Amino acid sequence: MITEHALPPVRAGQEEGFEAAFTQAKLIISAMQGFEGLTLSRCLERPHTYLLIVQWARLEDHTVGFRESPQYQEWRTLLHPLYDP
Repeated sequence: MITEHALPPVRAGQEEGFEAAFTQAKLIISAMQGFEGLTLSRCLERPHTYLLIVQWARLEDHTVGFRESPQYQEWRTLLHPLYDP
């Protein structure tokens, strides 16, 4: 199993929108080959920062199977506009 972690910096004030969009995005990623599970936690000290942990069967399931797929573009469309660049 491979564990991916990310700290998506959500724009302040967009936390509710991010969490709603993530509910949809979770459906996309969970249907991908090699996906084994995920957790999303909100930081107490910085409420606009989250910890995303995703488990994959193999590294390639994440780097190729997901990141090079049309589904990843859907994921980006849902979530990335809410990130603080």
